[in-house]
Amino acid sequence: MSTAQHKIGSGFGATSTADEVLAGIDLTGRLAVVTGGYSGLGLETTRSLTKAGARVVVPARRPDTAREALEGIDGVEVDELDLGDLESVRAFAERFLASDRTIDLMIDNAGIMACPETRVGPGWEAQFATNHLGHFALVNRLWPAIAPGGARVVSVSSRGHHFSGIRWDDLHWARGYDKWQAYGQAKTANVLFAVHLDRLARDAGVRAFSLHPGGIMTPLQRHLSQAEMIERGWIDEHGTLLTPELFKSPEQGAATQVWAATSPQLAGMGGVYLEDCDIAEPAAPDDERSGVRDWAVDPGQAARLWEVSAELTGVNAFAA
Repeated sequence: MSTAQHKIGSGFGATSTADEVLAGIDLTGRLAVVTGGYSGLGLETTRSLTKAGARVVVPARRPDTAREALEGIDGVEVDELDLGDLESVRAFAERFLASDRTIDLMIDNAGIMACPETRVGPGWEAQFATNHLGHFALVNRLWPAIAPGGARVVSVSSRGHHFSGIRWDDLHWARGYDKWQAYGQAKTANVLFAVHLDRLARDAGVRAFSLHPGGIMTPLQRHLSQAEMIERGWIDEHGTLLTPELFKSPEQGAATQVWAATSPQLAGMGGVYLEDCDIAEPAAPDDERSGVRDWAVDPGQAARLWEVSAELTGVNAFAA
């Protein structure tokens, strides 16, 4: 069953928190994997899921930092994972599969934004490699553990996908690197990944979603200088938010991904892009703040990206 890219009237909105969307939902006995689940939105996601009874595995590039951040939260375990290193992805997946557990909720939350030109692996552009290819390889390697008949995979994208579609002729920015357009391509890839994964996995009862969590001041902004944030009109020279209406709290920012992973309102649906705890509408041509661009939910582009990603990473759980 496909889902139309239109609001369903969830009753939640931009100011809803993760705890609010989980009210009345019991996740006892369910296991979630949340990449980057120890910082920013990921930390709030982990905290809310455990409060609802879930056990959460947090793969982290800095496991000691993650354990410190998660101290005092019951039901969490930390393991090592660097999404920019496919060998690290393979090793984490093998360790998890050896535990003989199943995954009910997979939330691909970790990411980097607007970093200086950086190369990882065989010369891949870091934002595309980390935000998309690392998660692509991780989900495909973990596929044997993703529970049939009810699991959900949530790909955390951004309104940044408005900045760029997929640059098919130059995926890794060999020419003229632009940090914001590179971020946009990576976030479009996150949406397309969910579109095609949902098509491949729905017969097994596994559904996939992508989303924009909202604008939130978190460590994701670590590559932006104060001067750049002042120029964008986000903060003043004292670090005070100038446009608070454009930003959510971390608790509000985590709400849409938690809703995507758990809400019974999404039963039987999948392959769609969400924002503000609802299915998003198609973006208007002159709107760069809300909705989803056609290029990000195009099934043909989604299938093409899947094949390219499988070739680059050497992993495809759905290969014939």
